[in-house]
Amino acid sequence: MTQEYAASRPYLPDPATAPELFDGLLTRRVMAYFIDLAVMGALVLAATIVGGILGFLTFGLAWAALVFVVPAVIVLYYATTLGSSRRATVGMQMMDIVLTPTRERPLDGWMAIFHALVFWLTFWISWPISLLFALFTPRRQMIHDFVVGTLMVRRSPMIRHWQNTRSSAFY
Repeated sequence: MTQEYAASRPYLPDPATAPELFDGLLTRRVMAYFIDLAVMGALVLAATIVGGILGFLTFGLAWAALVFVVPAVIVLYYATTLGSSRRATVGMQMMDIVLTPTRERPLDGWMAIFHALVFWLTFWISWPISLLFALFTPRRQMIHDFVVGTLMVRRSPMIRHWQNTRSSAFY
């Protein structure tokens, strides 16, 4: 990244001036991913059990609906967690990281769904490249973060960073 690029986006935190926002970020993201897999697995298991029971009551009709219910559960998980005011999934909250938009657009439910879809596409196609990509970017952004226009940072230092940025803007 060039200095001109960083200067043109002053609202984004810089790893050189705020390294606490990016300390251990990639490890935290990987751990959050595994926690989210467990949570989504539990939600999908619950939906499958309910669908299985309903399948007996509806003579197999609910079993056919599971093809649509399982992806819907995953999409709703991302929309309700990333699209909320917390801007973090359960795993991200446990690992103290938050998703931040970089293109001056709000992070709503649709943007969260788009972020998750691009994440899964890039992860399925080439997860090693996506992880290596994050190692060589200053803000530890992965491929899908660049495509969607998001940034992942640590939450507790980010709150302090934004408070300091706002207070210094008034002087």
